[in-house]
Amino acid sequence: MIDREAEQTIRNLLRGFPIVTITGPRQSGKTTLAKILFSDRPYASLEDPDLRQAAQDDPRSFLGRFPDGAVLDEVQRCPDILSYLQTIVDADGRMGLYILTGSQQLGLMSEITQSLAGRTAFIELLPFSLPELSHAGKLPATANTMLLNGSYPPLYDRDMSSASWFAAYVTAYVERDVRQLLKVQELETFQRFVRLCAGRTGQLLNLSSLATECGITHNTAKSWISVLEASYLVFLLRPHHANFNKRLVKMPKLYFYDAGLVSWLLGIRTPEQIETHPLRGNIFETFIISELIKSQFNQGERPAFFFWRDSNGNEVDLIVQQSAGLMPIEIKSGKTLTRDSFVGLEKWCALAGDKAMKPSLIYGGSLAYEHKGVKVLGWQQSGDLLNKT
Repeated sequence: MIDREAEQTIRNLLRGFPIVTITGPRQSGKTTLAKILFSDRPYASLEDPDLRQAAQDDPRSFLGRFPDGAVLDEVQRCPDILSYLQTIVDADGRMGLYILTGSQQLGLMSEITQSLAGRTAFIELLPFSLPELSHAGKLPATANTMLLNGSYPPLYDRDMSSASWFAAYVTAYVERDVRQLLKVQELETFQRFVRLCAGRTGQLLNLSSLATECGITHNTAKSWISVLEASYLVFLLRPHHANFNKRLVKMPKLYFYDAGLVSWLLGIRTPEQIETHPLRGNIFETFIISELIKSQFNQGERPAFFFWRDSNGNEVDLIVQQSAGLMPIEIKSGKTLTRDSFVGLEKWCALAGDKAMKPSLIYGGSLAYEHKGVKVLGWQQSGDLLNKT
């Protein structure tokens, strides 16, 4: 069992809220963590047809089975019980009664916001982080192996190849979640769309170009991106709004939450293929930004992440907005850094002036050091960069 960084955050929240809702992609470990936190409470999965039917037919009697609270898994399958939960926790008054889990943001979050406003805290749980794997002695030896395998928990407690697992995962995702959310008829077209998105990870998202290449309308492409976001497969990184007297790009950048899934979608099956793949830099950047997002999610925080690029091509991969200012982070996939590796950070810091915090650079090597005021970290240490001390 690999300890999760979010565990203590959730325990703290359970002391101040009657309900904690854990969301995240399927197979990210939500159920396992919820059962650990509530090892002495009943567990009910609303994926179970019989339990779901009972909850839909008579919500009061169903919830009456759990007078001292419970884990209610995959609550997006029966959103009607949320209003009844509101009545129960208001009347009861105790904190830490229920843990809810859900694998879809779309619909679920709006339902919870309406029914349980002020009564639930939220935690978004992504697959394993680098510190979690490192502390458990499970961290892959090389960056290429990490990029190939990704971070989903089943790949670290089962004897199976990442290719076999991702093939089954994508099939299950398409058959279950996409049909529920979109009623997609052209599953082959949607699968092609997901693969085309993988080929654009770490790049500006041009929906018109993506739609044309996939043979769908612009609105369909926009809708499908929203579903991928809602299912915690992809996220969009927005350009930073402060222009510093420079013309900026306005399109967001597209990223996947898991580099292993990207590698599988791109047909990469060995670490050696990653080493020479033309998108290795994009995959590495996807991996690092996802790790930094995990570090924020595990602390119960919403990342204020952006990128910066002006019309001349000057760019900083990540701008982290913090209370004390803006932290620029550059990401380089190579194991060797050159003078040019620091140019983007230097130009941005000069433009940002006193708004700039200490810059950082994360690269594909392993050494950690400081270079002319820039904090340099190897890929293994990247997950700790934003952690509170």
